[in-house]
Amino acid sequence: MNIHYFAWMREQIGKSVETETPPAHIDNIDDLLDWLADLSPAHAEALTDRTVIGVAVNKEFVEPGAKLETGDEIALFPPMTGG
Repeated sequence: MNIHYFAWMREQIGKSVETETPPAHIDNIDDLLDWLADLSPAHAEALTDRTVIGVAVNKEFVEPGAKLETGDEIALFPPMTGG
């Protein structure tokens, strides 16, 4: 599973993309974010306030409880602003 990080999340975690293989019981976005937060202190800090994190699965915006499939591409990003 490729996980892409954008903006300040990329800065905090220290990478723009990583390939991870979550355990089989990780089958939705909420569980994935919990699991990612346990990977490192940087992940935990970046994922602390989930109300400011947008999520896309396979380039489609999703809600936190959205189901995951093996091989999905995940994007995590802060809210976008216009201007």
